[in-house]
Order: sequence, then C-alpha cells, then structure tokens
Amino acid sequence: MQLSDFHFTLPDELIAQEPLPERSASRLLTLGGGQVGHHAFTDLPSLLRAGDHLVLNNTRVMKARLNGQKASGGQIEVLVERITEADRMLAKVRASKSPKPGSALVLAGVNVTVLGREQDLFDLRWHLPDGVSLEQLLDGHGEMPLPPYITRDVSDVDLTRYQTVYAQAPGAVAAPTAGLHFDESIFAELTDKGITHSFVTLHVGAGTFQPVRCDNIKEHVMHAERVSVDQDTVDTIARVKREGGRVIAIGTTSVRALESASASGFLQAFSGETRLFLTPGSEFYTVDAMVTNFHLPESTLLMLVSAFAGYEQTMAAYKAAVDERYRFFSYGDAMLVWPSRKNAA
Repeated sequence: MQLSDFHFTLPDELIAQEPLPERSASRLLTLGGGQVGHHAFTDLPSLLRAGDHLVLNNTRVMKARLNGQKASGGQIEVLVERITEADRMLAKVRASKSPKPGSALVLAGVNVTVLGREQDLFDLRWHLPDGVSLEQLLDGHGEMPLPPYITRDVSDVDLTRYQTVYAQAPGAVAAPTAGLHFDESIFAELTDKGITHSFVTLHVGAGTFQPVRCDNIKEHVMHAERVSVDQDTVDTIARVKREGGRVIAIGTTSVRALESASASGFLQAFSGETRLFLTPGSEFYTVDAMVTNFHLPESTLLMLVSAFAGYEQTMAAYKAAVDERYRFFSYGDAMLVWPSRKNAA
C-alpha cells in the first residue's frame, strides 16, 4: 500500500489542544463489523462483557524536554528519546549547529559529552553527581514534552493530565493516550461487571510522531521502543482466553507490546526492544479488540488500526469522526475497535 492511501483531511479545529475537565468525559466511537456507533466513553463497561480483560500500558512520561548550552555558550534544546544506560541517553538536539562527537554540553547544571549519533539521535553521556539519577534530574529540571500538534505552552494541568492515573514505570516521552480516558470510577464499574485488567510496559519514544517518508509503506523502518511483558500477565491472559474472555488492548502501545511478545505465534514473556510495524495484512495473535485515540494522517498508528479493523472500515470510521466533530489526537476522543473478519478471534 502507498502512504497516500492513509491520508485524510482533518480541520485544525478538531485537534484537541486541552484535556476535558474530566478524564472520562470524552466521546467513544465504536467500529466493528463495518458498522460505526457513537457513544460516551463512560459507556465502555456496557460495551464489554464479564470475563473480558483489559491490558494497559503503565509507562510513565518523563519530563523529557531540556534547555541547555554548548561549551561555547550556544543555546540548545534536548528532547530525550530514551534512556539507554544509567548515565546515557539517546536524544534529539536542536541547535544552530549540530554538536560533533566529543563535544561538551551543559544540561540541568551537569556536564554531558556527545559520544556520537544514531541517525537523527545523539548519544549523550552524563557525568552525574553521586547519588543522582537521570530520572531525578529530568524530574527536577525537565519539561513535559507535549506533542508537536499541541501548539500552546505546557501548563500545570499537563503534569497530571498528560499522564495516566496508573502510570508507574518512568521511561516514556509521550503518553499512551488511550489510557488518559480512564479514571477510578471507570475502573470501579469495570470491576463490578467482572472485567479484569493487567499491565504491560512500552516506553513510548518521540519516534511515534516521526512521519513516514517513503511512498511504499513497507520500506518504512520503525523506531525502537523498550517493551516488558511479564509472566504473570502472560499467565493471566492464557487463563482469560481459556475461559472464553476477550483481551482488550488499551492503546496501540499495548497492542504492539502484546503482539511483539506473540511473534512466535503465541504469547510469552518478553523484555527487550521492538520495531514491530503492523500494516494491513499483518497477523494479530493475542489482541481481540482495542481502545485507541484518533491518529495522525499517514501515521504508523493509523496503519496499525487499519491492519486490525480493515483498511476501508477504518478510513470510513475516520471520515465519520470528522463529520461528527470528534476531537482528535492525544487529548481527544477515543475508539473501541473490533477486528475485521480476517483477524477475528
């Protein structure tokens, strides 16, 4: 398929710039069997059944944007992609002139050495003070890295609302946004109905916003992201499926985590990096349905949803969402997506 197949026209005013006052106050479009339905997100428990099981991504967004200086005094902006070692990270560096390997930077009052480059990312080694971790430095000196399509400045509201209520494992530089709709009242209703949940971890990288630059989408190389699916979650999902329950992945990141751990054809514990790129024609081994936000035109995430729900059905649902004035992207509304017949469990 061609990149242009995943284009759609989105009016700027449908790009959500602010979160709604309540997390669960968003709308929920449903897509299944080629049919589109319109609901409130609070209807989610009634759209599922007892015995279903949600899998959520418990990554925590780091304050990954930093301002600093070169040794020469020139100003730089750094956006962390991911922490690779206790004193080392890959990051984008914006400067009037890109720093060369061996050059020195100062970030958060700490000396940093540029070790080299991996494509558009810089390999940075931090000379950390004793007893201070990179996560602590980012938390104390960094800024929440809102996506590029949110054009306002970061506010105090973003410190909590661009974070899921169950965020636990620091390491992401973008939120797993489907999870932003969940609050304690939704979890209570799900539990009352006999719908359980467990967690995986996928640390979302800034590459999630990277555009696909090749016309033939199969030529696109996915960015790497760190994933952890533990044995307890694997055992829980196996039991759910034996008992006739369905696995509902909350967000494309949870889908990619589960399907990366299912690369052999069945789910098993997994810890490592994934570059899984799911496009129309891809197989899904574990996920029976997903909750996801609306994604950018021509994005790998739109391609993933199309792979799961069917290309024509997905693009028709996006047209309906535009026509019905749904709110798009990170702070926008959500979809509950059932698989195309090909991928049906």
